[in-house]
Amino acid sequence: MTFPNDGSLNILYLDNHLIAVCKPAGILTQADDSGAESLMDQVKTWLKKEYNKPGNVFLGLIHRLDRNVSGVVLFARTSKGASRLSMQFREKTTQKFYRAVVEGKPNPAHSTLTHHLRKERSLKSTVFKRPGKDTQLAELEFKTLEEYENSSLLEIRLHTGRFHQIRAQLSFTGHPILGDKKYGAATDLPDRQIALYAHQLNFQHPISKEEICIESPPPPNWPIR
Repeated sequence: MTFPNDGSLNILYLDNHLIAVCKPAGILTQADDSGAESLMDQVKTWLKKEYNKPGNVFLGLIHRLDRNVSGVVLFARTSKGASRLSMQFREKTTQKFYRAVVEGKPNPAHSTLTHHLRKERSLKSTVFKRPGKDTQLAELEFKTLEEYENSSLLEIRLHTGRFHQIRAQLSFTGHPILGDKKYGAATDLPDRQIALYAHQLNFQHPISKEEICIESPPPPNWPIR
């Protein structure tokens, strides 16, 4: 399937109710107090121009990616679509898969990680083995796809969506993501990148009820080893 595109966005899926794009690393999903342009701003501008829409363009934010993480981001173009998709995310009926290159070689190569995370004022998550004050349950499943000399490519399925969950949990097990200095990585990547991207999102279309699978291409210069 191909989509109308002026080169400003990498559009992965588009219909009357939804638009999914590949977010580049380094851009915010949604605007914050910094005033920097966000992916949401870019998508609204594209829709306004592409469909010659007067006034404000409705765009529903369904989920977010960290600033330095690239990959699939899904938006709703209608309020009905936004409401129904948000419910799917809350009820955890969606499936979110990420890919990451981590330091070392996890053993076992396929495992489920269950921890408890607390978001700190420093905008970092602390991992605990047991529940504690202000912690939230965090669970993910990973499997090793490839092993390199000093690193491994993992596919990760999120079962919960906590702040910096993948980064914090993998680091806690002794396998930080390449380039993720905030969580103890020994490696540096250009432009403060980390070797993590949102590879695939599966969900039910909010109107047609069709099962939708959207995949994002890997970031430039991937695979990172």
